[in-house]
Amino acid sequence: DIYNFLGTLFLRGLQMLVVPLVVTAMISAMGRIGEDKSFGRLGLKTGAYYIGTGFLAIVTGLVVMNLVHPGNVPKETSAQLIALAQGDVKQIQTAVAGHSASDMATIFLRMVPANIFDSLSRNGEMLSLIFFSLIFGFFSTKLPQPMRGNFAEFWRAAYETIMLITDWVVKFAPIGVFGLIAKTVATTGLQTFGPLFGFFLCVVGALLIHACITLPIVLRVFGISPIRHMKAMTPALLTAFSTASSNASLPVTMECLEKTTRVSERVRGFFLPVGANINTDGTALYECAAAIFITQVYGIHITPYVQFLVVFLALLTSIGVAGVPAASLVAIVIILNAIGLPLEAIGLVMAVDRILDMCRTAVNVYGDSCGATIIAKSEGETLAY
Repeated sequence: DIYNFLGTLFLRGLQMLVVPLVVTAMISAMGRIGEDKSFGRLGLKTGAYYIGTGFLAIVTGLVVMNLVHPGNVPKETSAQLIALAQGDVKQIQTAVAGHSASDMATIFLRMVPANIFDSLSRNGEMLSLIFFSLIFGFFSTKLPQPMRGNFAEFWRAAYETIMLITDWVVKFAPIGVFGLIAKTVATTGLQTFGPLFGFFLCVVGALLIHACITLPIVLRVFGISPIRHMKAMTPALLTAFSTASSNASLPVTMECLEKTTRVSERVRGFFLPVGANINTDGTALYECAAAIFITQVYGIHITPYVQFLVVFLALLTSIGVAGVPAASLVAIVIILNAIGLPLEAIGLVMAVDRILDMCRTAVNVYGDSCGATIIAKSEGETLAY
């Protein structure tokens, strides 16, 4: 139908830009970072932000789930939900086939591409593409002059060209976003919520707390206006919500930070491609909330130690499995295996997963934008607000 056509056309336009944007942005940024010897400092700040905000997001989800207890339903309703979950087992098994806790042990192997040209054609291999771009850009600073200058100018020109194309594609954002949202509402509907409405409200509430209270406080600590930043990032947040993809939203996020916030190419080119793949506050929060909800429906009381384990695994898996297909499902499987619950338990949350995926992706992208702005400020850059 027309909604599907408009939404898919816009999404394909964004996806077309992701790989060239990541490659050109990271190589160009790494060239600048390598020249001023600030890679170590920038990397430490980036890692500290990822871990800090991810932990706050997960704890927010944990507290909300423990206060509201949306999974504490009558036995009849619980049995009905568990029976309903059984129907999604084949779908879940297909989505997570070949993935388990061993993904955490092989994360570094997945980061190093055996064939970089093969990685260029695979959307799920963004981490290996980022790793190659990092080292390629860094070692380009070791070239002798004038070769180094010519090399840097080429990649900077390539990046600016991609940004011009991005600017053109983003002009069609209102039509594309409308098509994507209309398609989701038409195919999902509201009848899927039913007994999961309590869980849905808890996750959305926790995501709002993190996006509207926690992250604004962090911004304010660094002297950045949360309201002006939210307004500046509105196009990126709408794109993230409608596409449910941090990578597909990356071109728009880059555009917003460049044109409205004035974050330098050096910071946004390094932080955003990495953040889009491993800085996933909303996803980490959702993983924790889903695991706690499932234990409540099954009538299992988990000790503070097990809850700490859930928090730790949610933080770890939100980074470690972000580059694989159905990443959130894989992460929840790992958590459920750790606390002794069956695979089919994921079916309890599948009915509302699509809508929540849209919500948590918007939070992921907002967290990335906040991080890039904060790091730019800490590096002494003059921002637009």
